[in-house]
Amino acid sequence: SSLSMTIAYAARDPDKAPPDPFRDARAMPIDQVFAQADVISLHIPGGPDTRNLVDARRLALMKPSAILINTARGDVIDEDALVAALAGRKIAAAGLDVYRGEPDIQPRLSQLENVVLLPHLGSATSETRTAMGLRVLANLDAVVEGRTPPDMVGAAGERGGS
Repeated sequence: SSLSMTIAYAARDPDKAPPDPFRDARAMPIDQVFAQADVISLHIPGGPDTRNLVDARRLALMKPSAILINTARGDVIDEDALVAALAGRKIAAAGLDVYRGEPDIQPRLSQLENVVLLPHLGSATSETRTAMGLRVLANLDAVVEGRTPPDMVGAAGERGGS
């Protein structure tokens, strides 16, 4: 692994091979990742299956020197439990790009010195922003041509078209 580090991951489908750059990564149960990792970076979808995935119990598994990074979705972390872990120095630090109540940030998070807060910049690359703009244009073209937009959101929040 690069930088003389071991990369470990937990996946919902443990039989799925990791992306090619991470082919040497080790799959392990999520609680083992939390207990052994020096840095945990979350890359998971939000929703009922992952809400509060990082709760007080999992935070207690982490090393006192560990860092938690979340660029996934705000609801995957129990923010009250995170504030308690950070304030009590149960974990070393956190870096957050997403928040449960976006765009509002829990005030206690901004009062801690061992947390870095960013304004949801995870998609702020020129490639991603260009792709986002092209998707907007594709949707506008579809509407002008009388077709269903590929990224139309229905009344129930379901994506339609394609």
